[in-house]
Amino acid sequence: MMVGGFGLSGLPDYLLQAVIDYTDIDNFTIISNNITENSNAYELFMQNRIKKAIGTYFTTSREVVKAYREGRIEIELIPQGTFSEALRLGGAGIPAFYTPTSAGTELAKDKESRVFDGREYVLERSLRADVALIKAHKADKAGNLVYRKAGRNFNPMMAMAADLTIVEVDEVVEVGELDPEAIVTPFIFVDVVVNKGGTDCE
Repeated sequence: MMVGGFGLSGLPDYLLQAVIDYTDIDNFTIISNNITENSNAYELFMQNRIKKAIGTYFTTSREVVKAYREGRIEIELIPQGTFSEALRLGGAGIPAFYTPTSAGTELAKDKESRVFDGREYVLERSLRADVALIKAHKADKAGNLVYRKAGRNFNPMMAMAADLTIVEVDEVVEVGELDPEAIVTPFIFVDVVVNKGGTDCE
């Protein structure tokens, strides 16, 4: 399951609360930038429902680090730029790519590498998920999305890289009310829209 957000910015906390309240699923593999304390992603972790976390940093939470050291959670660290590109290419249907980032470090251990033009590159797998939980600022009733400032972060790429995309929004408007130039994620990538500010579910 992909979870959008950078820290608390753009985090679909309302949807994560629904996962906590209305499902008994555990052993999640979470693809998210990090597991932020004071969030429902962290609550899901504290309930021991996350088996593996794939992201860019987890050291902001002492409990996550402790769980990793005790073998209670598996963590796969990916450099942030590589993480972003892995999401983008996952949505584009490209399964893997070469990048110089992490070459010669522990993060490249046991990964294939090649030399291009005298520089070492590491083969990284692109990222896809069964479900993406993302957050946008507004949606129209067709499912077109606009984001608010830093809340955009990884959300548009995750919308493209999952089999089922569920988006939490602050407001749903009529088709035609959104500026076409402001739409970042077109409706074709959106399956479910949940209006956090009301009761509408499209």
